Amino acid sequence: MRVAFISDVHSNLEALEAVLDEVGKLKVYCCGDIVGYGASPNEVVRTLRGIGATCVLGNHDYASIQGDAGDFNARAAMAVMWTSQHLSQESRAFLEALPREISTEVGGKRLYMAHGSPDDAMWEYVLPSTHSDLFDYYLKKVRADVMALGHTHSAFQWRGDDGGLVFNPGSVGQPRTGDRRASFAILQMRGGEPEPEVEIRQVEYDVERAAKKILESGLPPSLASQLLSGE
Repeated sequence: MRVAFISDVHSNLEALEAVLDEVGKLKVYCCGDIVGYGASPNEVVRTLRGIGATCVLGNHDYASIQGDAGDFNARAAMAVMWTSQHLSQESRAFLEALPREISTEVGGKRLYMAHGSPDDAMWEYVLPSTHSDLFDYYLKKVRADVMALGHTHSAFQWRGDDGGLVFNPGSVGQPRTGDRRASFAILQMRGGEPEPEVEIRQVEYDVERAAKKILESGLPPSLASQLLSGE
């Protein structure tokens, strides 16, 4: 069994479409921040709804439906308020209905998914450099075999001695690693093998078009420059 994981799409339709072309008909799970920063929030929501993606709420999603950017820096706050003003009723309703965390079963394995962490589902930044000593604790806390997290825009995978897996698929719509390609992950459960495997992938997309739409929208121009540089 194979399923796809995405995160931090951030209203980047061009990046999302390129990723979906790569994953084909695989079931898609999204670790939050569907909107924010980019110029196509409604189109992105419509696309994810259309494929029946299983999504959790990210901090930008929450701020955009609340119209409250008090916890963001100036540039991010401008993007939050722009997004809030441009969300359709249908997009807003979709985001309002999203859970902050999900526990489910995928291919016989227990999966936990959140944007941040099991301790703070929307806001905590989780990286192996700061949290690797907590990963076993997290998996036991939520009784999961596999944990998928987002928020940092930085892909990683970690495996415990007992086979527990924690990973971040990276950012679809706003990479910050110096690689401007859209990042995603494929989780695979092989028959007869007890441990699931995750593969982090990147795909090229029309960055210039996504950046141009930001420039034409009235969003901060630096958000377009960030897409072009991937940083």
